[in-house]
Amino acid sequence: MKVLIVKISSMGDVIHTFPAVEDALRARPNISFDWCVEEPFASIVALHPAIGTIHKVALRRWRKQLASPATWREGGALRNALRTSRYDLVLDAQGLMKSALVAKLAGAPIAGFDKESAREPAATVFYDQRYGVPRNLHAIERTRRLFALALGYEPDLSTLDSGIAVPSGSSPVPTGQAATLLHGTSREDKKWPVQEWIATAELLVRQGFTPVTTWSNDKERAVAEAIGKAVPATLVVPKSPLSEVAGLIGRSTLVIGADTGLTHLAAAFGLPTVAIFLTTEPGLTGPRGQFASTLVAHGEQPVTPQAAVAEATTLLRLKGR
Repeated sequence: MKVLIVKISSMGDVIHTFPAVEDALRARPNISFDWCVEEPFASIVALHPAIGTIHKVALRRWRKQLASPATWREGGALRNALRTSRYDLVLDAQGLMKSALVAKLAGAPIAGFDKESAREPAATVFYDQRYGVPRNLHAIERTRRLFALALGYEPDLSTLDSGIAVPSGSSPVPTGQAATLLHGTSREDKKWPVQEWIATAELLVRQGFTPVTTWSNDKERAVAEAIGKAVPATLVVPKSPLSEVAGLIGRSTLVIGADTGLTHLAAAFGLPTVAIFLTTEPGLTGPRGQFASTLVAHGEQPVTPQAAVAEATTLLRLKGR
């Protein structure tokens, strides 16, 4: 059976889908999976060794260039590639209008959430098979249940395995214990102040860790370099492709990160991971992993570097048992 997964964004949503893939592969080894995803996250999908063809969409870019002939050519090429693949089933694991429209391009039966379960109920008009999954479950469990209903098996929800492999890469990783600090995130109100990251790096060095940080834009570079200047033992990695950053994270000893997709990735790798939530709640979409934990700021009670480092080292000891 040839199945196309449609989960086009965001990074965290993509990562949340991997456990469902693992469930399906164990229960139905005759299934082969391809994936349709936004182009920036294709290297994340490629971390799962069982995913075959990765079809890239560029909805964010296409929306800005709707009148461009190049946009229509790319859209047409995607439609042709999906139809040529002749899928037995398309699984829209996102439940949005944009994902449903992409799923429709494949010209195959589509399975997805029903009206009560989908994030955008209007998307369900495009589905041939609709399944009810409670909305008060974590996103990972919702996706696992959807796959199981659509593909006909019972998932073992007592386990959690993403099945992803750490990519090899050329990014330097210090010898000994590397503690990666993921300070970058999409919203200003999610960002821990640079002084807190510096204090965290100092605490880690005292405990024998080498702090590691990277950056992807000028604002993040300023933070990374400020950490490196204040704590010279810090390894500041230059701007790198996402696949390189994924490898860097995967080879770390522990990770402390903001509310960002890369923190979800660290948790999915099974690393001791501490996520810091300042103005958002982890709720039903927070990082999940055997050694993942979330610290949430509440009113006048901030998340402190001492708490973050203590939690991370506790998780590391638990993993070592």
